[in-house]
Amino acid sequence: MQPVLVTRPGERGETLAATLRESGHAVEMLPIMELAPLIETPGQRSIWLDIDQYAKIIVVSPFAAHCLAEALDRYWPQLPLGIDYYSVGSATAEALHARLGVRVRTPPPDAREDTSEALLTLPSLRRLDGEKVLLVAGEGGRLFMTHTLMERGARVTRSEIYRRDYVLPPAASRARLEAGDYRALIVTSGEMLQHLATWCPQGALHQPLIVSSRRLATLAETLGFTATTVASGATPPALTAALARVS
Repeated sequence: MQPVLVTRPGERGETLAATLRESGHAVEMLPIMELAPLIETPGQRSIWLDIDQYAKIIVVSPFAAHCLAEALDRYWPQLPLGIDYYSVGSATAEALHARLGVRVRTPPPDAREDTSEALLTLPSLRRLDGEKVLLVAGEGGRLFMTHTLMERGARVTRSEIYRRDYVLPPAASRARLEAGDYRALIVTSGEMLQHLATWCPQGALHQPLIVSSRRLATLAETLGFTATTVASGATPPALTAALARVS
């Protein structure tokens, strides 16, 4: 049985792999990215100490949620009240609720995808005159959320608390990509797609690719991928359902 190649790193990657295996698929991890917390700076420490000054906190990924929870545990034995928490996807919301016990707002139920664009359609994020908003994210990445919030009147602080290290996978994995000997490749990050495009064998560009949003599908087409399937989100069930549509 040809394996499904999973690029998602860490615990979330293992969770996705487990869901796929439960659905009867063979799975092989394709390690191309590692996540690591950044060393706390004096400026970062000031943000944590002043966390009660923010009206809203937006967290963009489960690993960002983990790093945020670690920081708040150090400085706030009891979380301040009156802060609204938001996340781009359900996995991040679950991580925040599990670690901090807070209610988290996510993209509306009628949104077709869990994306920054979908989250920003929430009524509570449409007008932010003078509100202080903390955006917790990884180093680099998209600035769309930051710019949109500022355009809507928010005073935004962007806290980058982890980094992404991109690596080449083992030679055996690269050979599998070259031969096209796999069922599908799953990618849920634009940066991972761009990293893949810098070294990915030509043969892999025409093999089934599953992405978690239409934005990523557009990027994949730009990078030369020709057989892309769009999942309804980045959750394991959504990605597994998309895999079922791959012929």
